[in-house]
Amino acid sequence: MLDLGCGDGVLGRAVLDQFPTAAGVLVDFSQPMLDAAQTRLAGQNVSLLALDYGQLGWQEKLPVQQFDVIVSGFSIHHQPDARKKTLYAELFELLSPSGIFLNLEHVASPTRGREAQHDDLFIEAMVAHQANMGEPKSYAEIAADYHVRPDKAANILAPVEAQCEWLREIGYAQVAVYLKIFELALFGGIREPDAEASGTGTPAAIFRRS
Repeated sequence: MLDLGCGDGVLGRAVLDQFPTAAGVLVDFSQPMLDAAQTRLAGQNVSLLALDYGQLGWQEKLPVQQFDVIVSGFSIHHQPDARKKTLYAELFELLSPSGIFLNLEHVASPTRGREAQHDDLFIEAMVAHQANMGEPKSYAEIAADYHVRPDKAANILAPVEAQCEWLREIGYAQVAVYLKIFELALFGGIREPDAEASGTGTPAAIFRRS
């Protein structure tokens, strides 16, 4: 498994907890994030690499060049659209036959009205979280911080429909949106095996438990 832009390892840990015999390679450009991932994944069969996948040639520094599963969580949306496309092509080449790529991502809303609905849902969730933590804040307080948060300018969002079309153009098969809640989406596709092995390249085959 390859976890791209792994952050503190929460997504990689979720996958490896379900498939404990798997090995993982986790990539992030932030050393503090990799340190946090190392702590979270203590005892797991993982390699953690400080790489910036925004730069061409990053994949040449990976310890292996084929992966059965590639995942990414809320990371690729920081890349310009042109780089998203080339990155998806690079990931396709890293997939083994029947390998699957899944991207849990922040995507663009089709309208300003849908964007406002997303923001409202997200802010309400943060209000509930703060209350559960015993540090309640009002909707207005959280909304004020949310709309001026520093990371907002770094978001380069693309519609999930466009990104799925990019995947199809590259050669991914069975491209689908598995889950979508306003601007939060899980989507991806597989690299089909050779014709003689057709029928085995399904997500179920990839994620069969040992």
